[in-house]
Amino acid sequence: MSARIFEAPMELLAAVGESFKPTGWVAIEQDRINLFARATDDHQWIHIDPARAKDGPFGGTIAHGYLIMSLVNRFLPELIEVRGVSMGINIGTDNLRFLSPVRAGGRIRGKGELVHAAEAKGGVQAVVRVTVEIEGAEKPACVVDTISRFYPEN
Repeated sequence: MSARIFEAPMELLAAVGESFKPTGWVAIEQDRINLFARATDDHQWIHIDPARAKDGPFGGTIAHGYLIMSLVNRFLPELIEVRGVSMGINIGTDNLRFLSPVRAGGRIRGKGELVHAAEAKGGVQAVVRVTVEIEGAEKPACVVDTISRFYPEN
């Protein structure tokens, strides 16, 4: 897996509509879920109690949706690399949807598409739609439009 390389932010403008190779798989183990629960104070049993969750709606514990969404930031540099920048910043997200739960022990990866790019305040703002796939599942875990701004080197 190798990121799609853009030699300068302005190259993003001509690439709208382009899809990127998927990232590598990432395991979502119970330890990671428990750490996220501690970090966010979200200790709902469906995430952290395997014994109780075994009889729950998913047959086991599932990852927090926001844990899965937070891993999109891990996937972005595996999807695209923008060179010739003084800095790149996260602006935010749009259109976040959780579509399918990720069970503990499952694996996920990111797929991306550049859905928008435009010049903005001294740089280029790009929207990459990231689809988080679950290995062996028909529906993705989530889909989110990430918004980044890339400032060219002076």
